This record gives sequence, C-alpha cells and structure tokens, in this order.
Amino acid sequence: MKYNFEYSEHCNMCGAPSSEAKILGKRMNLSQGKKPQKKVGIATTVVKCKNCDLIYPNPMPVPESLDQHYGTPSESYWTPEYFKIEQSYFAHQINTFFKLFGKTNADQKLKALDIGAGIGKCMVALDNAGFDAQGIEPSEPFYEKAIERTGISKSRLQMLPIEEADYPKNTFDFITFGAVLEHLYDPAESIRSTMKWLKPGGLVHIEVPSSRWFISKIINFFYSIRGLDYVTNVSPMHSPFHLYEFGLKSFEELAKKDNFEIVHYNYEVCKTYMPKPVDWFVVPYMRKTNSGMQLEIWLRKK
Repeated sequence: MKYNFEYSEHCNMCGAPSSEAKILGKRMNLSQGKKPQKKVGIATTVVKCKNCDLIYPNPMPVPESLDQHYGTPSESYWTPEYFKIEQSYFAHQINTFFKLFGKTNADQKLKALDIGAGIGKCMVALDNAGFDAQGIEPSEPFYEKAIERTGISKSRLQMLPIEEADYPKNTFDFITFGAVLEHLYDPAESIRSTMKWLKPGGLVHIEVPSSRWFISKIINFFYSIRGLDYVTNVSPMHSPFHLYEFGLKSFEELAKKDNFEIVHYNYEVCKTYMPKPVDWFVVPYMRKTNSGMQLEIWLRKK
C-alpha cells in the first residue's frame, strides 16, 4: 500500500495545537504482536490531545485510494458471524432513540440515514422499525453485498463517501454513525455535515473506539517496561483502519463550537481480548471506571 503522510497542525475535534499533544509512541503498518521491534515495516507517531483526549496518528497516513483500505471483498473484512442478520440487531439503539426523541413512528413517518451502511444490516433494522431509511456506503464491495443480501434499492443506498454526499437541510430525524467516525479523515467536519441534514431536535448516534480503553493501557505498559516505544492505539495502515480514538471531551469541545448538545453517552466494555481469568476482575473494573473499549454517544441538534 502507498501512503502520503500529512502533518496535522491542530486536533481535529477541539482545535488544540498538535505541537502540544502528548506523544504516546509509534504504530506500524501491520499487526505488531509481542515483538514489533523484530518486524519490518513503516510506522507513524501516535499522539493524544491534552485538551480533549483525542488519540490520532501524526503525521496521518493517507492512502492514494480508499480502495487500498475498503476495496477488499466484504468476507475478508468481517468475520462470518457478522453476516447473520438477527432481529435484535440495532434494537437497543432504536429503543434509545425513541426514549430520547420523545416521539414514535406511530406519530409520523420518521426519516433516518445510516452513514457507512456496510452490508446494510442497520438499514434493514431501521426499515423493520418503520423508518424511511436511507444510507451511504463508499466501498463498492460492501455496497454490492448490501444490495445483494438485503434487497435495498439503489435509490435508497448511495455508493459514495460522506464528503461527497449532499442532502437537503433539515431532512432527517435520526442519523447514525455505527463504527464509522473513526475511519474518517475529518470527523469534525462530517459531524457538521450531518447537523445540516438533521432536523432541529433530531438525533445523531455515534459509536467510536474510546481513548480510555483499559486494555490499551495494559498493552502499552508491557511494551514500555520492555523498553519499546510502540503502542496499540489506532491502526491507520492495517485492518480495521482506525484513525482515531475519542474521549467524551472530544465531543464536548466540538459542541461548544457547533450547533448540538450531548444528550446521552455510555461506555461499552465489549471484548477484552484477554484470558478468561483476567476478565474476571478486568471487566468489572472497566465497567466501574468507564474504561471500556467503545464510547456510544448521542447528539441533539439545537
């Protein structure tokens, strides 16, 4: 894969100078494992904003084409289990939306937009819940798989990146970024775009990797005690191609500059990738300290 490396002068979410960010270590263009010092590759520096806790590579590796990251067949990007469409999929998020929004689809036909629709699972769930659902997906293999597996019409699912998408102002009641924002090179601008498309009082749902994840700190600690300056945070040049890890303050700082408010958030533990005996005490600790792997956050347009 070929990359251009672009230096960021400011934190994408809060605008703090990148020169003042804390250097965490370096991240290679491949899975590092236990002995990254014995692997051959290229690396970039990973930093953490001292103001809002956003973690990101600087310089940022930008591929010559997004196909380098997402042009692979969907079967090689996701595990076989992901292709199962279960009735409970996205049900928790839909229920949370109605609790926060205060209306139901029985009141009126609500419009929803799924950004980064993948193979279409979320759009199916939104359809089943009575939404008028639309979606965008930049990856051609993912887009074709969504059309093939779900029967979603091409008029409702566009194949293009969010940066090229354009919808009328005040169109949607509900917009969701499920495991998407961390893949975008300008997440702050992407949130601003959605706020234009969202109706006043509408909600944006976001799920992103948390910069507080306790397991990352454990792995980084074991690198450091061996005298290594590698870190496990983000993966800008190998699957799953995560460019950012977010703190709650990342969104709080952006909200000060833009027309939205945070109405709900939750830290999810998800997988620990640790041996089960370790899980017995690590999982309760992460729940108690809000240091799970994923941050779920809900934003309302003022």
